Amino acid sequence: MQIRVIPGSGAAIYRQIADQVRRAVAAGELSVGDPLPSVRALAKELVVNPNTVAKAYAELAGDGVLETQPGRGAFVAERRNVYSHTERLRRLDEALETAINESIRLDFSSDEILDRMRGKLDQFNSRGNENV
Repeated sequence: MQIRVIPGSGAAIYRQIADQVRRAVAAGELSVGDPLPSVRALAKELVVNPNTVAKAYAELAGDGVLETQPGRGAFVAERRNVYSHTERLRRLDEALETAINESIRLDFSSDEILDRMRGKLDQFNSRGNENV
């Protein structure tokens, strides 16, 4: 898995890192127990402040995506449901609203947005099935 950040994209860099790790775990690119780069190594690779990477890792650990082991690093945690169904729906709605607002700002129609979303879901599902 390669993490890339886009400075000035509107999304905080720590959020870009956390979101990419979440997607890699969900898609099966990262498995339970896989190590992530150290905070310093990833910060150096991305040319960002180590505190930015530490913030992303802390959020991922708080959400149950990663587990950190002092002196050893960060590892993909065993999947567990840390949010209630209501909270998961709230977070999904928030993410969808952000994506829809940006898509409309870019002048895409509802049909184009839905077609693109279906295509991305199909890609995601086919990648996930390869790892089963």
